[in-house]
Amino acid sequence: MTRATAVRAVLAVAVLLASVVITLTMSPRLGLDLQGGTRIVLQAHDSDTVTADRETTDRTLEVLRQRIDSLGVSEPTLTRSGEDRIIVELPDVQDPRQAAEVIGRTAQLSFHAVEGPGTGKPETGEPPAGDSETEGTDGRKKPPASDTGPGDLTLPDEQGRSLALGPSRLSGAGVDDATAAFDAQGGAGWSVSLTFRKDAGQDWKKLTGEAACHPAGDDRRRVAIVLDEKVISSPQVDPSVGCRVGLPSGTTQITGSFSADEARDLALLIKGGALPVPVEIVEQRTVGPTLGAAAIEASAQAALIGAAATALFITVVYRLFGALAAVALGAYGVISYAALVALGVTLTLPGLAGFVLAIGMAVDANVLVFERAREECADRPKRSLRSALTTGFQKAWSAVADSNATTLIAAGLLFFLGSGPVKGFGVTLAIGVVASMFSALVIARALTEIAANRRFVSDYRGVNGIGRPGAVRAWLVRKDPRLFRRPLRWLVVSAALVAVAVAGIVVRGIDLGVEFTGGRLVEYSTSRPVDVETARDTLAAAGFKDAEVTTAGDGDLSVRTGKLDNDGEHALRSALAEEGGETKKVRDELIGPSLGDELRRNALIALGVAVAVQLAYLAVRFRWTFAVASVVAMVHDVILVVGAFAWLGRPVDGIFLAALLTVIGYSVNDSVVVFDRVRELWGTNRKTPLDTIARRAVLQTVPRTVNTGMGALFILAALAVLGGDSLADFAIALLIGIVVGTWSSVFTAVPGALALERSAKAPPPPAPGRGKGTARGKARTVRRDPLDNGARV
Repeated sequence: MTRATAVRAVLAVAVLLASVVITLTMSPRLGLDLQGGTRIVLQAHDSDTVTADRETTDRTLEVLRQRIDSLGVSEPTLTRSGEDRIIVELPDVQDPRQAAEVIGRTAQLSFHAVEGPGTGKPETGEPPAGDSETEGTDGRKKPPASDTGPGDLTLPDEQGRSLALGPSRLSGAGVDDATAAFDAQGGAGWSVSLTFRKDAGQDWKKLTGEAACHPAGDDRRRVAIVLDEKVISSPQVDPSVGCRVGLPSGTTQITGSFSADEARDLALLIKGGALPVPVEIVEQRTVGPTLGAAAIEASAQAALIGAAATALFITVVYRLFGALAAVALGAYGVISYAALVALGVTLTLPGLAGFVLAIGMAVDANVLVFERAREECADRPKRSLRSALTTGFQKAWSAVADSNATTLIAAGLLFFLGSGPVKGFGVTLAIGVVASMFSALVIARALTEIAANRRFVSDYRGVNGIGRPGAVRAWLVRKDPRLFRRPLRWLVVSAALVAVAVAGIVVRGIDLGVEFTGGRLVEYSTSRPVDVETARDTLAAAGFKDAEVTTAGDGDLSVRTGKLDNDGEHALRSALAEEGGETKKVRDELIGPSLGDELRRNALIALGVAVAVQLAYLAVRFRWTFAVASVVAMVHDVILVVGAFAWLGRPVDGIFLAALLTVIGYSVNDSVVVFDRVRELWGTNRKTPLDTIARRAVLQTVPRTVNTGMGALFILAALAVLGGDSLADFAIALLIGIVVGTWSSVFTAVPGALALERSAKAPPPPAPGRGKGTARGKARTVRRDPLDNGARV
């Protein structure tokens, strides 16, 4: 065993042990579909200047979504109910009261000049501000404010002393960022640092400059920071600040007797922005999971069967090394699951299905290495197995790195630019990519290198799995099909497929799910107890297959469905009455979409930026023609998947969105692998026609494409057939996506690049290992095999 192999083995064992400890000692956070959670109903009220209508309630909902994201709650559901109500459903919240308190705060932040000690009294004759408290719309106690003049306020400061405040000079809208920090050196404790936008920074400078004109110790040298009509801080301007000069930094720090939680909550409230209208919590209750135990169990069994079938397939194709790769895939599952749990990612059923699918797709890196090693053994039959394996890892590295880099770019941009479920998908995708690279390049490599050093494995080529070419490769070499003599004909076929898909979208239309269109939420109480599973089966038999049923409160049934008229509601209630006896309607509300306009817009922006950055990356790493062809193939795949769902009449909902994002990653990954081989072959055969190079590259990478696709298809087929209705659409979308992604990487991306190269003037890429700055005629440095001592006879 070499030193490098020993290091990989030790690192693999250490990471696996840590992952096992996390898996056994930490519990996962489960989503609303698996465990249920807390439902909070908020009532929006008119303010002095804004009416609580549909538009302002939708804007309030988006501010609430940002706050919930900042709280660390993943996969929440927010919908508008009627004109002025918002339903918030939070999965697995540790402290529902604290979450409700933060969500319901109006968070109107303002900055005021202090005009002196307060003298005004409330009109009701109550004691001065600071001596009594009233109930606010957010449920918190707050002291009453009194007016001392037009636009002025009298409020108690942090010590309860009454202060007369001038009109608001700066609002929370001028704050660019807010962060909570602990000052251990200065002893100030927890504080909140604010960074102002450019114009607001000038207003802050002017406000503090005017306050600095008063002597030290004078109340008028103070600046009051007010949150929801409560002074949270009223610091004195430092004596070093000159009159009319002000604080030039554009930043300030809110200090006070904050705890860590209070400082963090205040920072996220300020950063999230003020609510357009005040809201009041009118209801808070626990809701059950949206999926029954039977559906969850069926999905789990399907996932296990699919993963086992994938492991068996890899073992049959690559024999011993395939079995070792299957062990590495199991390690990948443990590591990525531990990472999801440690980071507090909320696990939903589609998320878990995507996690299992990632196990099948994570075999891609191992397949790339094994196919490369097979090529080395075929080209040089007498070389050692260990040497062929090492070369396979070296030559597969560029394809593995580029394909995973493009996926990580997309994941990072979806996380930073997206929100809600799109942000959660970015986190899961990034974890899967990093874990799959570790399992393939560290765990699988350590296992295969240890096995390759055994004489029995090295001598018997039929045992190790890479000593002989595979059946697919042998057939392709024998047939040697001329694929790209007329590349435009493949583009015509792809264009025809796109036309059929677009026709389906236009003619049949897209059946948008309740997340996009909104619908109706009805709650019923029954005279006889009805469990959720029975209620779902009853409604499905009555024609309401897409109805989402959960428990709510003490035994009530909550039914969420799409557009439903009064006749439909009567039929739904009658169906429940057959099982539950007398059925009374407790609540009946029209609800808006949970994937609202802003969330959809942010998702499209994040996706567009991700595609643009991927295009730039591929253009730098490859050629602009390859980059454009890869993106065209990806768009082709998206249109075909959406069009197929339109023709099939399947709903396009949040689960479909997750599947579509997965298809995008798969499509780019496939194209990168093919173009990496084109770049390599073209660099070493610069005078060979490009269509010949492309044909060779495709034929050499087809075994990898087929084997990787089969690994994923086994899992998807099991989920589609055995996973039940809850995962059928997810699996069908990905089945279609993988098939069309495999097609497009060969018959759309490659012909597209060939067509673009006809008008391109750039020279062929440099040979592998020769950079642009290498002098012509200078000997190229070749990395020597670790087992080669350099001796020659």
